[in-house]
Amino acid sequence: MFEQTFKNIDDILWKDSGCSTELDYAEQSSWILFLKWLDDYEKDKETRAKLENKKFKPTLDKEFQWSTWAIVKDKAGKVDFNKTLTGPDLKKFVDDKLFPYLSSFRNKAESFDTLEYKIGEIFSELKNKLQDGYTLRDVVNEVDNLQFQSNEQKHELSALYEEKIKNMGNAGRNGGEYYTPRPLIKSIIKVINPKVGETVYDGAVGSAGFLVEAYDHMSQSKSLTTSELRTLQTKSFYGAEKKTLAYIIGIMNMILHGIESPNIIHQNTLETNIQEIQNKDRVDVILANPPFGGKEKANIQENFPIKTGETAYLFLQHFIKKLKASGRCGVIIKNTFLSNTDNASISLRKQLLEECNLFAILDLPGGAFLGTGVKTVVLFFEKGKPSKKLWYYQLNVGRSMGKSNSLNENDLEDFILLAKSQKLSENSWSIDVGKINKETLDLSVLNPNIIENIDERTSSEIISEIEKLDKESNKIINKIKELM
Repeated sequence: MFEQTFKNIDDILWKDSGCSTELDYAEQSSWILFLKWLDDYEKDKETRAKLENKKFKPTLDKEFQWSTWAIVKDKAGKVDFNKTLTGPDLKKFVDDKLFPYLSSFRNKAESFDTLEYKIGEIFSELKNKLQDGYTLRDVVNEVDNLQFQSNEQKHELSALYEEKIKNMGNAGRNGGEYYTPRPLIKSIIKVINPKVGETVYDGAVGSAGFLVEAYDHMSQSKSLTTSELRTLQTKSFYGAEKKTLAYIIGIMNMILHGIESPNIIHQNTLETNIQEIQNKDRVDVILANPPFGGKEKANIQENFPIKTGETAYLFLQHFIKKLKASGRCGVIIKNTFLSNTDNASISLRKQLLEECNLFAILDLPGGAFLGTGVKTVVLFFEKGKPSKKLWYYQLNVGRSMGKSNSLNENDLEDFILLAKSQKLSENSWSIDVGKINKETLDLSVLNPNIIENIDERTSSEIISEIEKLDKESNKIINKIKELM
């Protein structure tokens, strides 16, 4: 039923002149989904408060609660059409009253990590793009059919939402901006293996794929006590996101996966001077796919010891600084980082090798990311001790990659298995750091197990072969002419 509801919502949004792309569909459906989730969440809290004989204070004033403006029902549970707004009245209420009210929470909230602040942040940055109040009514009606109460319902909704995020990735210029392939994320997490009690961070959170998969991995790793579950819910996952749309998508994705008050802040991570990062700010695990190819301004570059306009290189410096001693990181980056000869690239490779144990490099095939042929690698490292030996794995899936033929978990099984022991194979090898060129620190992926076919014939033999082929070609051409 939920799948059909999601499809109906997209079909309705497609008809409205204010929505034209998958990005618009995701954005507009997300704020409505969020308010329906909030209503179910508050009802659940109210029920628990009554059972425990405690007082309950709703987050929203009565006028702005879902049951007051979205769907008004009578005592029999039937929709009261006389009190339920629609058309121009509904649009006017949403634009002129609901959004201003919800956005005011940002200034009234006690701290950044409260639900109130997140409500204010979301509705300060978004606006209702739906131009037709009757279309808005149809979307609200569909969303009202969704229930966010049981674990089964949340699981189904999270799977459908993931599919929506994947479609967004296909629609964007760079698929990786909104969607990192989930099989790849899961594989990175299995190698890093975050444990309950550790803090997990993504400074380029996007749609929060790394955080939700880390939550699933950690919550399923053992039988959790009530205290451990509370720790996972509130004190384990942290992130920051610069872009408004990605921010709300990430918040909604984490909520649907069971993290009810996500610790994601809406800011540009790179605006923080990394010299200001203190021990209390550091984390145990970093999992990220930072944007690459960006050109950061000079004032942003001043926050980093190694000056560069390349966004991904600034993020990498941030991640190294953000890790605790013995902290672990799995980060996706363009493969050119391994071999670029500019000063920033060499300096950053030097820092990485000297301050961290770069224990594995996964080389991904072109097309691993939907909608882009950019070649990438995954760097796995542990902070606090220098690298001595690098273990490489070159992923060879044996087929062309694309939207209809994307990475799957079977493709990465061998890598995960070998990464634990760092065994050598046809696709894996290791090199001693001491043997790397000390001036260039070139870490290029050069699989020694692949032997190039070298033509050992002399030049005269090659010329003779060409002449022989020419004669045979001429004979065939002459026979064709005779037949004509």
